Amino acid sequence: MPAISSERSNWYLLQCKPHQDERAHINLLQQNYVVFHPQLLSARVIRGKQQHVRESLFPGYLFIHLGGNDNWTPIRSTRGVSRFVEFNHGPATVTEHVIEHLRARCFESTYSPDDPPLTPGDHLQVIRGPLSTLEGVFIASHGSERVMILLQFLNREQAICMPLSDLERQQTTVHTTL
Repeated sequence: MPAISSERSNWYLLQCKPHQDERAHINLLQQNYVVFHPQLLSARVIRGKQQHVRESLFPGYLFIHLGGNDNWTPIRSTRGVSRFVEFNHGPATVTEHVIEHLRARCFESTYSPDDPPLTPGDHLQVIRGPLSTLEGVFIASHGSERVMILLQFLNREQAICMPLSDLERQQTTVHTTL
């Protein structure tokens, strides 16, 4: 890999060994590197029971923040790390804007295991995808990871099945009169 002479720090993309994202993340943190491992909370059926697990947004990849003066040598021999992803004979850089966008998406409260289960009539907000910002009403679960919601769309009500991870429970406000 060519030497990086930039005094400016950048985010770079690392490829991990198969199924060793978490191992690489922990080992890099122990070496005091700044690492970002984007993960989302999702509901999965494991051994017949619904459980909430964190899953890697980009399986097999991590982001690492390095400057030109940082020691890059130990990274290649870190357990779990395979290599730097390269484009045009150099490590691929990722802009700060992209990292901030990913952080915002990963840390949004999309679905928490502490939330009560959805019941028909609950108001939901679409937070991802082409229908983002639309509001809907929960109708029913459609498997463990998808739900059927009723949206006001194209001048009529539409029943749409979508991933639970793309929805957020709307905060209900209670109006009191004095």
